[in-house]
Amino acid sequence: GGGGGGGGGGGGGGTPPGFLLGPYKDTSINMDWNTNVISTMVPGTRTAIGDDLVASGGDTITLAFATGECGSESFGGVPGPAMAAANVPLLEAAGVDFIVSTGGAAGSFTCGSDAGFETFLGRWASDHLVGVDLDIEAGQSAQQIADLIARIAAAHDTHPTLRFSLTIATLANTDGAPSLNVHGTDTLQAMRATFGDTWPAFVTVDLMTMDYGGPSPGVCVVVDGACQMGQSAVQAAHNLNATFGVPYEAIELTPMIGGNDVQGELFTLDDVDTVMAFAIDQGLAGVHWWSYDRDVDCDQGFASPTCNSIGGAGPRGYLNRFLAAAGR
Repeated sequence: GGGGGGGGGGGGGGTPPGFLLGPYKDTSINMDWNTNVISTMVPGTRTAIGDDLVASGGDTITLAFATGECGSESFGGVPGPAMAAANVPLLEAAGVDFIVSTGGAAGSFTCGSDAGFETFLGRWASDHLVGVDLDIEAGQSAQQIADLIARIAAAHDTHPTLRFSLTIATLANTDGAPSLNVHGTDTLQAMRATFGDTWPAFVTVDLMTMDYGGPSPGVCVVVDGACQMGQSAVQAAHNLNATFGVPYEAIELTPMIGGNDVQGELFTLDDVDTVMAFAIDQGLAGVHWWSYDRDVDCDQGFASPTCNSIGGAGPRGYLNRFLAAAGR
């Protein structure tokens, strides 16, 4: 059940119990379209994601993204039932804990009924399903966001061990101004409207600590004229806690490894250490990164979906560094 994600670091290197550590996997990248098996080319040949992750020392993956209306959702054109049927047995056989992520920057996930959400969850039913991620960044209305939060409240009653994460964009500003956009603000307001002033233990906020924009104190922690990405991730967490009262143990961080979409924003291996030390010290709920397929070297330039756009990290350099920082 949901506590199982603690295997992703519980007890190791001081990571808190239940701490989830693992990359996002863009299911559309290097998918085996004949079998619908979620795959990667990181090892040089197409390999099922669970097998490659375990061979590399990892044990937790976030599968992104389901879009559309719950109950009829799809993953990059692959219907939800087909995607789950092809991959749940393989992930279970590999011993991989998985989070199913919905929404994303390119598509919206909506859910107008508890029955539809239950259908969606049922496809992925497994002892290795440890979480559901609602990535809210593609223009959902305040009502659609409120509906998603209502679904979480109902689903918790029938899935008490599942963890629900709310992944939202953020700035990492140091000027005291708001860090969240309208979607993030709507999400936090919906949480308060649904759950009141006490933050529920089964919900986290996952901050996308990436792509801040031109370096200035209004968007990030600036060092030597650039956004310092490790320190900025830390700042974003402090801002969320200070502004919205989200407890640190309910905060997760998701940086974009290597070169970000905003050129000049470089999340380095040293930044991994900064983020992980903060996560352990503050007892955060987890750390993730975008994305598994980017964890191979290529030179700086436009951000690639299949390499790190920074170079010098080596194959799986970021995965290895995150695991080492967690004491694994």
